[in-house]
Amino acid sequence: MNKETEQLLFTDGSSLGNPGPGGWGAVVVSENDSGDPKGVVELGGRENKTTNNRMELTALIQGLSLVLKGEALNDLTIYIDSAYVHKGATVWSKSWQENGWWTKAKKNVENRDLWEKLLSLLEEQKKSGKIIWKHIPGHSGIPGNVRADAIATGFAKKEDVELFEGDLADYTVDIFNTRIDQKVAEKRSASRAHSRAKAYSYLSLVVGKVMRHTTWADCEKRVKGKAEAKYKKALSSLDESAIRASWGVSL
Repeated sequence: MNKETEQLLFTDGSSLGNPGPGGWGAVVVSENDSGDPKGVVELGGRENKTTNNRMELTALIQGLSLVLKGEALNDLTIYIDSAYVHKGATVWSKSWQENGWWTKAKKNVENRDLWEKLLSLLEEQKKSGKIIWKHIPGHSGIPGNVRADAIATGFAKKEDVELFEGDLADYTVDIFNTRIDQKVAEKRSASRAHSRAKAYSYLSLVVGKVMRHTTWADCEKRVKGKAEAKYKKALSSLDESAIRASWGVSL
């Protein structure tokens, strides 16, 4: 990568519930008006009731909007972990527009308002330089993605998020490191596999008492609204025993 001529954009979105409180985050690396040194700007924001997809789209819209305010005519590399946004922008949007914003299933395209804004910005960027898409796995240890996720999640949780704006030399994130951390990626993959696996049971722990549930609905009903409650999905009887042992309790 030519760090003197290429701009980088990392984006991510988050929602606590779908819909629910949400946040978005973006990290833009670009040349200052003088062309040197390069600068970094972090962006972020929140909405009270939104979806993860809308936050992912908003992050990219806001990041592109900032990039296009610059005077330099440079290529742009976009690092994004949302398959929905990546596929929508590079594949699906052409047929959406040709079909009057209807999907192949004859349904209105969701989030059309944001898609139209995004596609307009992408066309504007193409006048300045190439757009290079990098669809990356989320939570895989890439520093720029990790930072964008932290910003988005922080805003979704209504935390005070300090956003950086300044010279690259003063930025503490290893922003040009785009290698996937295999240990982090494997841990994430195992977590997702566990989430998709069929449950043997669900365990809940409330005020020191553990209960076994055959459905997630029953487990959720017991723990919802209780600050100190714990819960976990078990995949086998041995898994149940291990969970109870980790909690220091028995049925």
